[in-house]
Amino acid sequence: MAKIVLDAGHGGTDPGAVYQGRQEKDDNLRLAMAVGDILRNNGVDVQYTRTDDVYQTPFEKARIANDAGADFLISFHRNSSPMDNQYSGSEVLIYDKSGKKLDMAENILGALGEVGFKELGVKERPGLVVLRRSKMPAILIETGFINNDQDNQLFDKAFQDIAQGIADAILGTLGETQTAEKPLYYRVQVGAYRERRNADRMLYRLQEQEFPAYIIHMDGYYRVQVGAYREIGNAIAMEQRLRQEGYPTILVI
Repeated sequence: MAKIVLDAGHGGTDPGAVYQGRQEKDDNLRLAMAVGDILRNNGVDVQYTRTDDVYQTPFEKARIANDAGADFLISFHRNSSPMDNQYSGSEVLIYDKSGKKLDMAENILGALGEVGFKELGVKERPGLVVLRRSKMPAILIETGFINNDQDNQLFDKAFQDIAQGIADAILGTLGETQTAEKPLYYRVQVGAYRERRNADRMLYRLQEQEFPAYIIHMDGYYRVQVGAYREIGNAIAMEQRLRQEGYPTILVI
């Protein structure tokens, strides 16, 4: 089972960026907890650096993830700019552009773009302590600018879609890391498409019916899959639900 540590940036006496009484630390915690709930419901071992309003240094956050032996560390933040409403959009920061952290960062950025955020790119930030001191692949998400009214409106209005999109991107990347020699999850596949837009249509249809669906890009195909289960019986139950709704399905590992 994959283990992921989710970090809600800032906290306690460190509010992060502040705009019209809105504190970054609160948005970060709310989003980290929402993403964690979705991941846990899909069989991922999730731990948090904090679950309430406490102060931790970036060194402590990295240490918590290292002590947990996590496979990934994902830190949630919101951006800010010198002038209000100066910039907008989301970006994802990583230590360097290599390995699975780059794949996950690009998947998360794409998911935020689909929700409606302007995509500012995946950027290298080797100087950030939480990225530099972690022993596992680490990712820092800037979910829009807290001092941009449009970004705040999107953050609040589409909050559940944002959490679902980030979780789906994480699940999809975890699926890509699994091999036949070391199967971790049973998943239900409902389609494989050469063109991304066709996969997106199927994904949106499934998510509208509240199925935990996501997309994996593998072997030249965009594969739309549902769930990630350690027990085959749970996967079979999901497959039966999908077939009752008229979807063609196959079980994959």
